[in-house]
Amino acid sequence: MKLRRASALAAGAGLAALLAAGCSTVDSMTDDASTIDYKSAHKLPPLDVPPDLTAPARDERYQQPDTPPAGTTLSGYEASRRQQVQPGSGAVLPKVEGMRVERSGDERWLVVNEPPEKIWPLLKSFWQENGFLIARELPEAGIMETEWAENRAPVKDSWARKTLGGLFGPLQSTGERDKYRTRLERRADGGTEIYISHRGLEEVYVDTDHVQTGWQPRASDPGLEAEFLSRLMVRLGEPGKEAKAQVAGAQKAPQRAMLTKADNGSEVLEVQEPFDRAWRRVGLALDRVGFTVEDRDREKGVYFVRYADPLAEVKQSEGLLGKLAFWRDSKPKVKAEQYQVAVVGAEATSRVQVLGHDGAADKSPTASRILALLQEQLK
Repeated sequence: MKLRRASALAAGAGLAALLAAGCSTVDSMTDDASTIDYKSAHKLPPLDVPPDLTAPARDERYQQPDTPPAGTTLSGYEASRRQQVQPGSGAVLPKVEGMRVERSGDERWLVVNEPPEKIWPLLKSFWQENGFLIARELPEAGIMETEWAENRAPVKDSWARKTLGGLFGPLQSTGERDKYRTRLERRADGGTEIYISHRGLEEVYVDTDHVQTGWQPRASDPGLEAEFLSRLMVRLGEPGKEAKAQVAGAQKAPQRAMLTKADNGSEVLEVQEPFDRAWRRVGLALDRVGFTVEDRDREKGVYFVRYADPLAEVKQSEGLLGKLAFWRDSKPKVKAEQYQVAVVGAEATSRVQVLGHDGAADKSPTASRILALLQEQLK
């Protein structure tokens, strides 16, 4: 059990004893038993309706009725109201037509027949509705990234939450945090490919006495990526059952990638796929591994990236007191090196190579480690 959860349970037990002395019962809460319920560490901003969307319809059950003309019967008044308010006329979002899911290995992405400019504001509201703050927006690169957030669904079913009516819910922790990166690719036909990648952290003890805790990366979860892809489809107008069926039934393509040596002695990654598919998969692999993609040039086949240690993105926790120390700087400075990840494609195969910031082949051990990380995602 994590130190923070143990402290919260101990404090909860003490308060339960005090409450028992003053009253005979403690009301328990019934919570939604959903498996995903993210809560960001900061207050979410209010949602704005994008200018190209219609405003949501109001619920007529709580609207003060108009004063009918003298002599109007009840049946006539209700018929008049039905003519004024048509069900479904105030839909929050227009349905996005022509959605489909494509897949390569464990990677899935959504293809829509709309330009990125129209999809972008819908994505932002989608993540906010799911409990996330937006940490980074790069419209020119088609990248949107959320803040780290904790899935609070397991906490809802905990003993302390049910016994104390949720009083200690904010102090409980599952010991895991997630963030998501969404990347948009413009298609030649004017549509958009949408990729969602997951990154995770888990809280572990960093000393032999099991007192100090810290955060370390955990493996990306394709299941969470698929879940949010289906949720996004529902948000864009696809019925829930059809969305889940499309995500689950997307045909799996073979995975092929291997490391080899180039003529100049530098390592390269051979991907058994044409350029278009290799370009997409390398971009998603960079998202999953944790690179910061600053820019990209599809014509030249180059991603301009910085690589930062994911451990430095979340400060180490010092137990319960560390979580309450809100005055501390939560954004430590991280030094990240610049690299270029080049994708060169032929008819059936592509080569991925790491270049320095000057565009020359990088033969350092760091470049080899980057290619090994990419191979793990592309194999």
